[in-house]
Amino acid sequence: MNCYFCKNKIEVDWKDVDLLKKFISAGMKIKHRKYTKFCAKHQRKYAQAVKRARVMKLLPYFPGQW
Repeated sequence: MNCYFCKNKIEVDWKDVDLLKKFISAGMKIKHRKYTKFCAKHQRKYAQAVKRARVMKLLPYFPGQW
C-alpha cells in the first residue's frame, strides 16, 4: 500500500491546495501515477481535484500565470 492517500487515510479535496501542489511538476502538470505512487482510484480523484482547483483559480494552468 504505497498510495499516499490510502496510507494516511486522507480524502482528496480540491480546496487543499498545499497538498495538491506537492504532486504537481514544476511545469504545473499533473504527475503520472508512476511518479506519485497513487493507486488508480486516488490518481483519478487527484487529477479531477487539480482540474477543479484550476477552474476555481486556486492553481494556475501554467507556471508564471500569476
